[in-house]
Amino acid sequence: MGKVAAKIKVMPQSPDVDLDALQERLEQSLPEGAKINGFERDDVAFGLVALFPTVVVPDDSGGTDAVEESFADVEGVESIEVDSVGRL
Repeated sequence: MGKVAAKIKVMPQSPDVDLDALQERLEQSLPEGAKINGFERDDVAFGLVALFPTVVVPDDSGGTDAVEESFADVEGVESIEVDSVGRL
C-alpha cells in the first residue's frame, strides 16, 4: 500500500485568527496514520491568509475524507478544500 500527499486549502474564519495556533490545532486533529509534511501560507484578500498544509495519508479507501472531516471540526476553520493530490 502506497501513500498519498494532498495539499489542502484551509480558510480561517477571519483575519483575526492566530495562524500559528490554528496550525497546531490542525496537527493535533489529524486522524491516525496521517501526518502533515509542511505548511504554506497564501494571502487571499483584506488581510485574510489561507493555510495550505500538505498531508500524507495511506492510499486506502476514503483517501483524504477523514483528514477533511477532522480539519472542518477545528476551531477557527471556515472551510476546507483539497487543492491537489498525488501519489508518493
